[in-house]
Amino acid sequence: MYGLDIRGNTMDLDVFRKRASNKQKQNKAFIKQLKRRPPKDLDHQIHELHEEVFEEIDCLACANCCKTTSPIFLPKDIDRLARHFRQKPKTFIAEHLHIDEDGDYVLNQAPCPFLGADNYCSVYESRPRACREYPHTNRKKMYQLLNLTLKNTQVCPAVLEIVKRLEDLS
Repeated sequence: MYGLDIRGNTMDLDVFRKRASNKQKQNKAFIKQLKRRPPKDLDHQIHELHEEVFEEIDCLACANCCKTTSPIFLPKDIDRLARHFRQKPKTFIAEHLHIDEDGDYVLNQAPCPFLGADNYCSVYESRPRACREYPHTNRKKMYQLLNLTLKNTQVCPAVLEIVKRLEDLS
């Protein structure tokens, strides 16, 4: 699979990063073209590719999103995680979060402190909404998410593959 080098139960993230970097200019031009002339069935196309690609890749072989980026924590997420840890929301914030330049709560560190050595999430059932929805390639109104999709080609091997296959369909 293009961009995905799975060996055993792990992924060679160095190879992925190189491929993603090499494809960045081409992907940017393709996304720009999609924004100018999106196919009427863009959601359908991306959703089908999402299903195909995630049949072929196990996120636990990668977890690059958890290793390199922070989700945005909404108030509901903070409350849910504070309950998970039997803490007050203020305590959870003080221990794990800060406000970024956009005014959003994000993790103090990367990789995510809740990511285990086996790439399993220790707070999976309580994880933030952004984690639940990542990489956002099965959402409605994908046209509105094309910039985010482009950004995620640098983080998620599955998104890189979805964009490649989408371009192949064009």
